Amino acid sequence: MDGDNVMKGGGCPVMHGGNTGMDNHPAKWWPKTLNISILHQHDARSNPMDPDYNHREAVKALDFQGVWDDVDKLLTDSQSWWPADWGHYGGLFIRLSWHVAGSYRLGDGRGGAGTGNLRFEPLNSWPDNASLDKARRILWPVKKKYGNALSWADLLVLAGTVAYSNMGLKVYGFAFGREDIWAPELDINWGEDSEMLAPTDERITDLDDADSLYDPLAASHMGLIYVNPEGVNGVPDPAKTGKFVRMTFARMAMNDEETAALTVGGHTVGKAHGGLAADQVGPAPAGCDLEAGGFGWADPGFDGNANTAHTSGLEGAWTTNPTKWDNGYLDLLFGYEWEVKKSRAGANQWEPINIAEEHKVPDATDPSIKHNPIMTDADMAMKVDPIYREICERFHKDPAYLAATFAKAWFKLTHRDMGPKANYIGPFVPEGDLIWQDPVPAGSTDYDVDAVKAKIAKSGLSMAEMIATAWDSARTYRGSDMRGGANGARIRLAPQKDWPGNEPKRLAKVLGILEPIAAETGASIADVIVLAGNVGVEQAIKAAGSDVSVPFTPGRGDATDAQTDADSFSVLEPVADGFRNWKRDDLPVHAEELLLDRAQLLGLTGHEMTALVGGLRVLGVNHGGSKHGVFSQREGQLTTDFFQVLTDMSYKWVPASEDDTYELQDRQTGAVKYTATRADLVFGSNSILRAYAEVYAQDDNEAKFVRDFVAAWTKVMNADRFDLLA
Repeated sequence: MDGDNVMKGGGCPVMHGGNTGMDNHPAKWWPKTLNISILHQHDARSNPMDPDYNHREAVKALDFQGVWDDVDKLLTDSQSWWPADWGHYGGLFIRLSWHVAGSYRLGDGRGGAGTGNLRFEPLNSWPDNASLDKARRILWPVKKKYGNALSWADLLVLAGTVAYSNMGLKVYGFAFGREDIWAPELDINWGEDSEMLAPTDERITDLDDADSLYDPLAASHMGLIYVNPEGVNGVPDPAKTGKFVRMTFARMAMNDEETAALTVGGHTVGKAHGGLAADQVGPAPAGCDLEAGGFGWADPGFDGNANTAHTSGLEGAWTTNPTKWDNGYLDLLFGYEWEVKKSRAGANQWEPINIAEEHKVPDATDPSIKHNPIMTDADMAMKVDPIYREICERFHKDPAYLAATFAKAWFKLTHRDMGPKANYIGPFVPEGDLIWQDPVPAGSTDYDVDAVKAKIAKSGLSMAEMIATAWDSARTYRGSDMRGGANGARIRLAPQKDWPGNEPKRLAKVLGILEPIAAETGASIADVIVLAGNVGVEQAIKAAGSDVSVPFTPGRGDATDAQTDADSFSVLEPVADGFRNWKRDDLPVHAEELLLDRAQLLGLTGHEMTALVGGLRVLGVNHGGSKHGVFSQREGQLTTDFFQVLTDMSYKWVPASEDDTYELQDRQTGAVKYTATRADLVFGSNSILRAYAEVYAQDDNEAKFVRDFVAAWTKVMNADRFDLLA
């Protein structure tokens, strides 16, 4: 993904309120209002679990094999209210797991299977997720039986994995450990399209260039997981669709081979459903009345038979044996010529020309009836696109190679947002590390922390150099997919060491001093970088007249180049950092919006973000040494000066000649006292952020500010310390 494409068309990584579902949200009436609710979207008050409930500990006591076996039994326990195709729910469960995981996007790490977010809007009611509400209800007895220890997030992914195993695939493995959320992620930007399934043109600048789709989005339409199965904007054209498939899967961290394997393997089993025209289907769950019981997409043509259900509008199976893992998909794809036809629901789909009777598909309800197999436009791209075709021809010749490649790709698809293996729990976790798990070796704890701090303090590094380097190392963390962070010290490796946001010249100087200290003391470089930041913060606190120790826990490791997928890490490159008052000049998004996005990815609350920004400003760690927002005559001391000046009515704020910068002028003399950016002044203009700023500006809260800053700083430094979790 090209970092220069970020925010094309003015897209903001977080919503201003349009996705909140609240007609009276302030952003509706006052669109310039910064909506900071994304920082508090998982407030503890929404969580029904006891305050002392520890999900990781609960999971460890789960009967893992029992859960697996119970899901396996459900596969052939067809329910009269939603009967299984051919008496087997494998296809439905696989589609469920696929669509839960398939919302993941590499650009910002959001979406994916890690939280069970399909249970809530908007994903619960996306057109592409039609009837997955039924799949969750079929799984309810298993969730009910195993209770708190089995999260929906785990169960929704496990269902498809068990289904593949049941149908003959040797699966790669499975990890428990995902923890449920309890409220919608309404402030995530899923797109600003005018309606569900709006034309692709609304989120792309050039239909001939799939990569011009607005970042960080990955799907071609609002309401779809990937691409339109009928073709770009519903027009069959496998060559063009192939380009969109490549773009979409790349934005989900998949290469061409993984993409081809997932397409082939995903459609080796199950079927599409087009019981009747889409305009005859009832509304999605969120649009239904109470008596629907949470179900959506009511189908007036559904008569209790599996072959009359409706989901996508396409109708048919891809293979002759849709409940078995085999090579049938490729046998049919390459064995016949295909033509565009209409499903009974009116959707465009591809069907084979002059197919032999033995290759037709048994009806999902009455096996005495046979139907043509089908292909979507994306399936046909596997035959038309020369790169995909070459890969699929290799798969066709070597079914074992296909099975092994698909099994690994499926594991990646369903685990990509779980972060490092330290988060994996259970007996089905495969041995060894995969590079996309961002492996980090365990670090030493057997060294004298105080001795290391003493060497750092005498190193000649400035306070700002130490703090900025530690911050830059840690700020890459994304709670969305648990990637990045200080552990691993990847800031010293490509590509991070060369990112402009990391000020390579300053970084090289600091690392040149800290790395020998690590070698002398037996500490990891990752630990020494964080310790140096702590030393700088402690010096700043002491300079302001207090004496506070910044908490530190050793044990970070140092990753190697061989353990680092440089291309995958490129998406973590900061294009802005409001905490260090920097934004790339060419970005058409306001600095405060990008600051909010970064704070949410770091897992910060509104007041934690406020404390960190105010503290980092007076510490003088702005990118490039900028003085914007350094509202203090005591730079380098951890004081509340930023908040004192921000709330001082003796200054007026005047736009400066430089874009998005301001002057703080003395109201009486007109003299310019300070300069600022939008990422500074938002803490005085936004009503919520000003309320936080006023707390820290109060005369009685200097000590509280130091405590809060240290706590927030430590939270960021430890954000990726999964080894410390219970």
